[in-house]
Amino acid sequence: MRGAARPTVSRRRALGLAAALGVLVVAALGGCAGRRFEGGAFHSPKGYRVALPGGGWVVDDASAADLALRHRAGPAAMLVNAECGRAPGARTADVLARHLFIGVRDRLVVERGAATVAGRPAAHAVVDGRADADGAPARIEAYVVKGERCVYDLVYAAPPAAFGTWRGDFRRLVESFATE
Repeated sequence: MRGAARPTVSRRRALGLAAALGVLVVAALGGCAGRRFEGGAFHSPKGYRVALPGGGWVVDDASAADLALRHRAGPAAMLVNAECGRAPGARTADVLARHLFIGVRDRLVVERGAATVAGRPAAHAVVDGRADADGAPARIEAYVVKGERCVYDLVYAAPPAAFGTWRGDFRRLVESFATE
């Protein structure tokens, strides 16, 4: 397209993660090929690890994220992803967190604020919305951690009425996050 602006890396990241959030709401069953799991933790080749929650969470290999999990008992999912390479630049973690929600329709911010994850400053948000115009309502919680060469996204999504059911599992996953 002549004259059309090419999406920036951050815009592509946001669009990709917005699409991934849609997938989280209706996550499909998948396998687990090419990923390193050791001692109850996922170890990313991007230099971080998180503990895998027990209690019915299974790996969803259909996602393009580093790690996507879905719950067997209900439409809940978690996503952990890192974008590495270029330095994240001057964008704050809060701005990067808002980019995650681009594409989520009927957004309503439930919580927003600063947090600390693995000793690093992070942005935290909880948003109600829909993955698309016809999608089921979802409550989405996200932490965005800005490292020296990576931006780490930790995301949980579930229907609003069931959100609290597995939120503790997500909090434990976030607390287990560490760079290697």
